[in-house]
Amino acid sequence: MLFGGAMFFAGAAINGGAVNIAMLVIGRMLLGFGIGFTFQSAPVYLSEIAPAKWRGAFATAFGVFVILGAIFATVTNYFTNDIPGWGWRVSLGLAGAPGTLLVVGAFFVSDTPSSLVLRGHPYQARAALLRIRGADVDVEAELKDIVRAVEQANRNDEGAFRRLFSRQYRQYLLVGVAIPVLYELTGVNVINIFMPVVFRTVGFSSKKAILGSVINFLVNLVATLLSGSIMDHTGRRILLIVGGFCVTICQVAISCIMAAHLGTEGATTMPRNYAMAVLVLMMVSTFCMGVSWGPLRWVVQSEIYPVEVRSAGQAMGVSIWLCLTFMELQVFIRMLCTMRYGVFLFHAGWFLVGTICVAAFLPETKGVLLERMRTVWAQHWYWRRFADVDDKQGRQVNPLCEMSSNAANPNM
Repeated sequence: MLFGGAMFFAGAAINGGAVNIAMLVIGRMLLGFGIGFTFQSAPVYLSEIAPAKWRGAFATAFGVFVILGAIFATVTNYFTNDIPGWGWRVSLGLAGAPGTLLVVGAFFVSDTPSSLVLRGHPYQARAALLRIRGADVDVEAELKDIVRAVEQANRNDEGAFRRLFSRQYRQYLLVGVAIPVLYELTGVNVINIFMPVVFRTVGFSSKKAILGSVINFLVNLVATLLSGSIMDHTGRRILLIVGGFCVTICQVAISCIMAAHLGTEGATTMPRNYAMAVLVLMMVSTFCMGVSWGPLRWVVQSEIYPVEVRSAGQAMGVSIWLCLTFMELQVFIRMLCTMRYGVFLFHAGWFLVGTICVAAFLPETKGVLLERMRTVWAQHWYWRRFADVDDKQGRQVNPLCEMSSNAANPNM
């Protein structure tokens, strides 16, 4: 996170002071590195420090602040657009503000206990647990769980990415990759980015299209806050399944309205009532997405992996998500112009596929300690064929070693 914040700050500074295209390109590249580092590390960090019963709410906070950042950026661009000559410099330079907060904040937070134990620092891990949980909380049981998980991980000295592709970790890799792939194929990301274009397609003026986009962001924010408050009670699967079916229905309805009133020949307007119906359906779709797949893609990805491959798995998921986002950005406008209403049917189909995959292959992870996540997967009707015998029996291998004894008794 520290390195990502530094990349944000450097990229924003170069862009804000750019005097040629090369500086703009370099600045954007640094901002891209910043996004990669922070999107890989922040969800994992939040999941590892959060108590199991509140982990969903903690991880959802990441999505909440991403949306707040998007709203802030949109408002900033709206006002700086009217500043002649140098308004764009203010817009690009202000991207350094969150980078500065990340750099400063990184000096006031400790590494996660799991990370410290994995790197051979059990004493520091115990101190970090006491700092996170409070001095009046008994952290020994949680520390022992972490040490046991690390002991199991250390039986294999292969690198994290090499392990990730082995049979033992196949279930985590497949689900961890499927979530960002299916999310991107639903088109929600690019539809949000091109929301004003979509609104103009159904007949709204440019100003009203921008207003509709702002409303869409606010609806998404409210839905994400609601999701964070209920997912640790309802569970991950039910939100993903119900939300997925609701979004599918909304996308099909939007497609039907556009097919009936815009057709395939490219009519430029539709009756006001039907245009408002499209707007409402888009808001409902955004709300359902914000309660389910929007925040939960970060939550599930950050909690399903064992400690030894967690960072590698998250990095893999983020990389695939960014690559697919880039690819969809290149083709979405062409798809919208060519397929028109068909683009919503295309995305609805993938939403249905994703929802069915979640129902069939994603186990419920609500309230499960990260260190005991293996057991949940080992008991799944399909993934248990890839699990170790010890995982199927619901226990971690090996008793506590000398490291855990020293960690639990620092005065020895």
